[in-house]
Amino acid sequence: MKKLFVLALIVVVTIVMTATAFAVAPGKTVEFDGKGAGKVIFDGKIHAASAKCADCHTKLFPYKKGGVNLTMKDMNAGQYCGECHNGAKAFDIKVAGNCAKCHKK
Repeated sequence: MKKLFVLALIVVVTIVMTATAFAVAPGKTVEFDGKGAGKVIFDGKIHAASAKCADCHTKLFPYKKGGVNLTMKDMNAGQYCGECHNGAKAFDIKVAGNCAKCHKK
């Protein structure tokens, strides 16, 4: 029984460590290749102020970086980042003056 408990504990710890390895916690950032528009830096601190991880994962995004190919065409159609960045919930990604809020050259 004790061996089963230890094995179960090891499995749980492994799962938790794996899940947190992909998380972007407040104060952490993840960089994405924004193609010619400049890299996009996702800041966990900024997003944690208005959203919970489950608001976007797995409804809009998988937990793993690179799990989806983001395009501005899709976002402008209200998918991915465009679900919130529509001018109602957060700044509108369709407004040209807002590009630099995400894309850094």
